[in-house]
Amino acid sequence: MIRFWQKRFAEGIKTENLEIDNELEEIKKELKESISKNFAGSLAIRYVDSGSCNACGAECGALSNPYYDLERLGIYFVASPRHADVLLVSGVNTVNMSHHLIEAYEQVPFPKWVITLGDCPFEKNFAIKKDIDKILPVTHHIKGCPPEPKEIIKGFLQFLKKI
Repeated sequence: MIRFWQKRFAEGIKTENLEIDNELEEIKKELKESISKNFAGSLAIRYVDSGSCNACGAECGALSNPYYDLERLGIYFVASPRHADVLLVSGVNTVNMSHHLIEAYEQVPFPKWVITLGDCPFEKNFAIKKDIDKILPVTHHIKGCPPEPKEIIKGFLQFLKKI
């Protein structure tokens, strides 16, 4: 047991995974180039939670931590849909949020793009109005419940390739 701890103290604890880190760096590099080309270096996103469990919101919050650091790549979450290039919507379309979601979409300047985030397992009930793609023209969908930050970044890259 003492040899185990001596080795640990000598080497240190390694928490990095170089294979995953290298893949993520390649994705980030491609994403930054695409944003520079299509949006003059800055992509503004308005995030709207239309009735999720908040897991997608937590994963989006992780995108601004130092490990992912989307602002360094030119992606910014903005407070007003009037300043947004893209509307990022998570969750199901609930009755209480439906008109707010439509208002937010109407306030986004042209050209308008909508990305949906997550595959919510909620069943249809009295509180759920319609699927988001039935009321808004969805450009891209990022799968997962919740999608990991890396998958969200890949989804942004796929969206940029589509437009």
